[in-house]
Amino acid sequence: MASLHDFVNLDLSDTTEKIIAEYIWVGGSGMDMRSKARTLPGPVTDPSELPKWNYDGSSTNQAPGDDSEVILYPRAIFKDPFRKGNNILVICDSYTPAGEPIPTNKRAKAAEIFSNPDVEAEEPWFGIEQEYTLLTMSKWPLGWPENGYPGPQGPYYCGNGADKAFGRDIVDVGPSVGISAGDEVWAARYILERITEIAGVVVSFDPKPVPGDWNGAGAHTNYSTKSMRGDGGIDVINAAIEKLEARHTEHIAAYGEGNERRLTGNHETASINQFTWGVANRGASVRIGRDTEKQGKGYFEDRRPASNMDPYVVTSMIAETTILPAA
Repeated sequence: MASLHDFVNLDLSDTTEKIIAEYIWVGGSGMDMRSKARTLPGPVTDPSELPKWNYDGSSTNQAPGDDSEVILYPRAIFKDPFRKGNNILVICDSYTPAGEPIPTNKRAKAAEIFSNPDVEAEEPWFGIEQEYTLLTMSKWPLGWPENGYPGPQGPYYCGNGADKAFGRDIVDVGPSVGISAGDEVWAARYILERITEIAGVVVSFDPKPVPGDWNGAGAHTNYSTKSMRGDGGIDVINAAIEKLEARHTEHIAAYGEGNERRLTGNHETASINQFTWGVANRGASVRIGRDTEKQGKGYFEDRRPASNMDPYVVTSMIAETTILPAA
């Protein structure tokens, strides 16, 4: 039986050239995603072809009511998996009418860092492991007994079966270069929110939504530069990790709200107050993989970012710390 969702999201590409572009931006909390749609005369392949738009910033805690217009600048486009056809999702960032990035626009500063010639030359690659928690409408973790707790977490990791795997229909993100990493994570989060909306499930990016003896939710950030991927890259990796250690407090402050509830030194985390690193050590702040150690080049994993981190902030900060001279 067809659902209302099926009719609302019909693919009409055979009957009209017009498309619907869903403009998406980050609201005032830094984690609330907002969006609205507009109809355009035909298919679009590049953000530069899209018009700027505006929204009521007083409704998102980003502008006062007496001067509420905030301008959206289209930055990245993705195929719309809901409306399908030539319809698109548009990741935007927000500016004042005078063209200044508003305070909650974290993309603008990240774009400056990633456009630095020294950073561009290193072609920074990122693979972000976006973790999250699925909750029922009563805000209890999906699959947990109502008003109770599950057994120890041993069988659930990469598990299968109706008593161990829940919400399998709802998943996945991938690797990318520079500023695109942030754009793609925000797009993936938006798609995830929409899928969970259809499923009648709530998604939480809180790093520890329920206190207890189980792992929290992070956004482990796998990272490499051209120099790290080349011969002798392990020396560049070691030097980069030393730079991260020197700015540990600064990075932690920017790696997500409530991260102290997750980074306790237990449940495959390092203590938030101490920087550690090691090979194949998932209890460290930074992990180098066995393959990287063996080959003498490759990537490393920053395990500190929380699931609710801003990917623009985290990726640009890692690139800035490891590539650019200290301020």
